[in-house]
Amino acid sequence: MKRNIIKIDESKCNGCGICIDACHEGALQLIDGKAKLISESYCDGLGNCLPECPTGAITIEERECAAFDEEAVKIRMAEKNTSAVISHGCPGSRAMVMNKKDEPQAESVSTPLIESQLRQWPCQIKLVPPNAPYFKNAHLLIAADCTAFAYGNIHNDFIKNKVTLIGCPKLDSGDYSEKLTDILANNDIKSVTVLRMEVPCCGGIVSAVTTALRNSEKMIPWNVVTISVDGRILDN
Repeated sequence: MKRNIIKIDESKCNGCGICIDACHEGALQLIDGKAKLISESYCDGLGNCLPECPTGAITIEERECAAFDEEAVKIRMAEKNTSAVISHGCPGSRAMVMNKKDEPQAESVSTPLIESQLRQWPCQIKLVPPNAPYFKNAHLLIAADCTAFAYGNIHNDFIKNKVTLIGCPKLDSGDYSEKLTDILANNDIKSVTVLRMEVPCCGGIVSAVTTALRNSEKMIPWNVVTISVDGRILDN
């Protein structure tokens, strides 16, 4: 039969997973870092996922496809609601507990164990002015918000001697690439370090940096460091 159904442009998909939470029929799933329509019969064609996509990767098209199967959707959603994975498909929202060994507390809570190494304000990507003087000859750290909570020694190991920008590609609206392009193109940036979590939605911050580097038309050394949800460096 011919009906409306979603279409995903994988070249635009940043793997944030927001569309998966927006789909009430469970028709979408992250596979290899990209959103996929797992069954035509699960998609009702109403497009609740469209306005949630920050990159415009999802559209509606009319074409020949399987009919919407409401009963199959009910069964699928019932199975998902009783599974151990609490989120609607996004591994970054899965509930878990990390068992940490108790450490002796400092005698005075007024004395910080680790001194802050933040060198500038603001640090949110969306708030920072692209022409700020601290960008001159700067080494940039572009970090996903959650890394500061997952990795205990982030100040000494990553923030120290860098200008720090933070953001969350899953929760912030829009795309960071335009702002980052302005920063890279109009300043003498010495290097870029991207600090991301292991969850798929953090791929959005890497994608934005990659686009900005390409658009700036500059050869700037850069690397990506991935942090696990239990605070380990997975790759560098």
